[in-house]
Amino acid sequence: MNLNSIRPWRIIDRKSTRKIMVGSVPVGADSPITVQTMTNTLTTDIKSTINQIISCADAGADIIRVSCPDLESTKSLKAIVKESPIPIVADIHFHYKRAIEAAESGAACLRINPGNIGSNDRIKEVIKAAKDFGCSIRIGVNAGSLEKNLLEKYGEPCPEAMIESGLDHIKLLEDNDFFEFKISVKASDVFLAAAAYQGLSESTDAPIHLGITEAGSFLSGSIKSSIGMGNLLWMGIGDTIRVSLSSDPVDEVKVGYEILKSLGLRHRGVNIISCPSCARQGFDVINTVRELESRLSHIKTPMSLSIIGCVVNGPGEALMTDVGFTGGGAGAGMVYMAGKASHKMSNKEMINHIVELVEKKVNI
Repeated sequence: MNLNSIRPWRIIDRKSTRKIMVGSVPVGADSPITVQTMTNTLTTDIKSTINQIISCADAGADIIRVSCPDLESTKSLKAIVKESPIPIVADIHFHYKRAIEAAESGAACLRINPGNIGSNDRIKEVIKAAKDFGCSIRIGVNAGSLEKNLLEKYGEPCPEAMIESGLDHIKLLEDNDFFEFKISVKASDVFLAAAAYQGLSESTDAPIHLGITEAGSFLSGSIKSSIGMGNLLWMGIGDTIRVSLSSDPVDEVKVGYEILKSLGLRHRGVNIISCPSCARQGFDVINTVRELESRLSHIKTPMSLSIIGCVVNGPGEALMTDVGFTGGGAGAGMVYMAGKASHKMSNKEMINHIVELVEKKVNI
């Protein structure tokens, strides 16, 4: 049953944007909202970088960014691209020649920061390289590195300055007959980023890359990103996302999917609905959920699982999930399948039993 057909308040009307390709991955229009991350290994350490890319791809990353700060890194990129299971975006700052070298090395996309890349002539050379080697481009406007003339005009980073920077560089690409680009207007301030993205979305049909830059540690960064990007996604803005955390890139991918799953925009793996636990719980909810998350992390097929400690909300939550367990008395609880009470199971055997049920359901 399509829940959206009977619950119109669940529908998010995505803003219409044009579609571009990042390697083999479509971004924009009616394409799925893609999840990105970025490696934090030295790019010159080819083996470590490839291993990290593979780990991120296994976690669900659709696209990954690799920093190219010097000639040695862009040279290393060629071997990395060859082994990567997902398209690579070359992250370029300051030196436009790195962008040209990255295109030659097989990058699927070039991320350039207009405030740092230099003159219009240099940007034109980057555009030529992108055309020659079939790269897309991400215009990466950042509140922390706006052009001097815009800072002088507006006095400080503000939504208007960020939007103007983005639109100026969109015009430069389009005037050079280049349309395979997406754009971001990132800031570490949630309000600044959200306002800039809203204004940008009203001014262009280019695919939009969402992010709250330099969001912080795993916990605080996840919260800031969820508030900032979640609000924009709810408004229908955003075609691809990157959660920026001072943490393992795999964590960024996982948080990205959780944001999308919470809004019903994309589903991957087991979505566990669980209670915070209280004195009514019939089993140890917190440690049960922690173990189930670990043991079911290999599941990629969308699946919903409710783990509720008592019968107050358990049966109701189980109505909405593929598999459920509700705590009861005498050391046992009720297992639900497709919203219906199925059979009782002891608390001691419940974790193994739930894992078996989920894996069996995936294999059907």
